Amino acid sequence: MSEAARVQWFPGHMAKTRRIMASNMKLVDAVVEITDARIPYSSRNPEIKRICGKKPRLVLLNKADSADPDVTSMWISHYKNKGLFALATDCRSGRNVNRVYPVLKELLAEELLKWEARGMAGRPVRIMIVGIPNVGKSSLINRLAGSRAAKVEDRPGVTKGKQWVRLEEGFELLDMPGVLWPKFDDKLVGERLAFTGAVKDDILDTEYLACRLLELLESDYPGLLTERYGISLEDLPEDPEDGETAGCVRGYELLERVGRKRGFLVSGGEINTERAANTVLDEFRGGKIGRMTLERPVQS
Repeated sequence: MSEAARVQWFPGHMAKTRRIMASNMKLVDAVVEITDARIPYSSRNPEIKRICGKKPRLVLLNKADSADPDVTSMWISHYKNKGLFALATDCRSGRNVNRVYPVLKELLAEELLKWEARGMAGRPVRIMIVGIPNVGKSSLINRLAGSRAAKVEDRPGVTKGKQWVRLEEGFELLDMPGVLWPKFDDKLVGERLAFTGAVKDDILDTEYLACRLLELLESDYPGLLTERYGISLEDLPEDPEDGETAGCVRGYELLERVGRKRGFLVSGGEINTERAANTVLDEFRGGKIGRMTLERPVQS
C-alpha cells in the first residue's frame, strides 16, 4: 500500500467547519463550490452534496489557466448534462471571475422573480463559498470582494461573529474555511490531492509522490514531460504487477533521469532524487510543466 493510500488528514477545525456549514446552510440562497480544474473529481468534497441538499450550486473549476483547456470543456459539458451550473475560472489572472455574478443570477432566476413579485427586489443574494484547502478559495473571495468589501452588520437570526462580507451587484458572502473530508477511500484521490498540495507534504513520501506523478504525466502528457525536462522516455523499465515495488520502478527511473538532466548530483555522482522530487512537485503546482488535467469526466 502506498503512502498516499493511507492519507488520513482531518484536523479538528475542519470537522467543526463541516458542522458550521450544515447549520448555516439555511442562511444562504446559493452555494459556490470551488474545485481545482486539474483534478475536478478529487478536489470535490463528497459531503458537499449532502450538506447543501437542494440548495442551488455553482461549481467553479478554478486554476483553469494551469489545466488542459480541452478537458476543462469536457468537464463543463459533463456538469451541464447533470443539471449543474459550472464555470472555468482562474483567480490568479482573474479570468472569468467577472462571470460569477451573472451565472449566479441565472442560477437563481426563478427565485429572483419570486422576490420581485413579493416586493423584495432589493433583497441581497446571500452565498456561501466552499471548497477543500488549496483550490483558491481565498483568492476568489478577494477577487469578488475587492477594495469595496465590507463586513455586514449583525442582523436578527444571524449569530454574532459570522463573517458576512458585502460584495458587488447586491451579493453578500458568508465566509467559510476550507474543509476536507475525513479519509480518502480511493488511493488515487489521495495521491492527486497530494500532487496539487491540498495535503501537506510532511505526511507523505515526496519521492514516491513525484514518481507517481511522473508516471501519470508519461501516460497522459509525454510531450510536456520531455519538453520540460529534456529526458528520454525510451527504454523505461516495466513495473511489476504486485509487491512492494509495484507502481514505483518506472516512475523512479523517470525521477532519476530528471535529476541527472538537472545536475542534481551528490558526492560520488549519485543522483539527489529528493531534490528532483521536490522540483517536479513544485513545478507541477506552479504550472511550469504545462497545462494539464489529471482526471477525465468518466471518473465521476
